[in-house]
Amino acid sequence: MAESSATGDVSYPVVNGANAVVDSIKTEASKTGDELRGLSDSRVTPSQTTSTGQPLTPYHSLLYSLLSWEHPRATAISFVSVIAFILAAQYLPLLRWVFKLMYWFFGATATLEVAGRVLFSKGLTSSFRPRKYYTIPKETIEGVFEDLEQLVDFFLIEFQRVLFAENVIHTIAAFSAAFVSYWLSKVLSLWGLALIAVTIAYLGPLIYISNREIIDGQIQSLQQLINAQASHVRGLAEQHTAHATGLVKQYASDYSAKAQEYIGTRRSVTPDVTKAPASGSTIKAEPVSPAQFKVSDFPEAPKNEPAAAEPAAESAAESAPETKQEEPLLAL
Repeated sequence: MAESSATGDVSYPVVNGANAVVDSIKTEASKTGDELRGLSDSRVTPSQTTSTGQPLTPYHSLLYSLLSWEHPRATAISFVSVIAFILAAQYLPLLRWVFKLMYWFFGATATLEVAGRVLFSKGLTSSFRPRKYYTIPKETIEGVFEDLEQLVDFFLIEFQRVLFAENVIHTIAAFSAAFVSYWLSKVLSLWGLALIAVTIAYLGPLIYISNREIIDGQIQSLQQLINAQASHVRGLAEQHTAHATGLVKQYASDYSAKAQEYIGTRRSVTPDVTKAPASGSTIKAEPVSPAQFKVSDFPEAPKNEPAAAEPAAESAAESAPETKQEEPLLAL
């Protein structure tokens, strides 16, 4: 009896501890299942739209719920799964394992089929053949393609929202990530960049949620500083613009006044000779003062003209015979 009581004293705590562990595992498994179902149920089309009025996709709400750690267990499971897949793709020969499993299965089925036909005149593998091969239902195919379309639309919409600065903070964050990734790509491989990107994507929102007040305060003070500097720069730009505009106007008015003055002086100096006198109007000749000319300016007239008498005599002699011939006609 003493031995049994002693044994019972030892066994009951072990059993109770094992039951407690099993109950704890069941509880955690139940909570994890509930959170996974809650994450799946969060995949709904949000009421929010883009700045262009386009509706968002269900993946917006799903990804927000996943990265905001609304369901901690589901988010932790997805984070560990992605990290494990990246590490396995880098360090494990997954493609070789796939081919190895394939030739094992195909070799085993072929061996069983041949052995069954040799020993039992009936193939063993073919005996397990279903009456109808399994096919994917059309509804499943359509659902998969619809999900794929929504996933592609999600990436396209988010890229355009970041590109066209729908939210300036998101655009600045994307610029910083691309800039850092460019320099890290020179020293890190692709799987290293993917590991860093996934870690930041999952742990960044968690850090922000844990220190929301401090981070929001720092962001608000930074925004105030940026707004103050922007207003100061805007004021300086307006002052310089006003000063430059005033100088331009002053120079323009000075040059305009000088041009008008120059045109006026030219008109007063140059006589107006383009206008012709009107018909019937007389042009008055201004008298010339006699003092302006001298007698010595004119040549002297000749006193004797002998050469002029000879032509006169010759002309008389030529006209005389003509008169003599006309007289007989008059007598007749």
